[in-house]
Amino acid sequence: MEKQALLKNIDFAKPQDLGSMVEYKEGQVVSRTLCQTPGLSITLFAFAKGEGLSAHTVEADALVQVLDGMAEITIGNETMTASAGELVAMPQGLPHGLDAKERFKMLLTVVRAPQMPGIT
Repeated sequence: MEKQALLKNIDFAKPQDLGSMVEYKEGQVVSRTLCQTPGLSITLFAFAKGEGLSAHTVEADALVQVLDGMAEITIGNETMTASAGELVAMPQGLPHGLDAKERFKMLLTVVRAPQMPGIT
């Protein structure tokens, strides 16, 4: 029986440029999921200038790694600017959102606590 790959939409055993794996499209947010499990989500995004994600709350920690461009990120009541090469950690349970002040690409990693059977 063959094991199912946990990663998807990506070639194995080959160097790849993350930034070229999603393309900008005017007026849109483009995404490409690389991993989606109960405990881990890894998604590439390309945001056209002026696009964004409205404030929301997730019961998971998240890392935004900016690959290209710049975004304004709000976590709770604090707003910051993140540019290519920078990383922003967002704690679980705190509202967060972002606005593309110019077009930008990011790698979003979301980490959830393991679910224990019988524990809610």
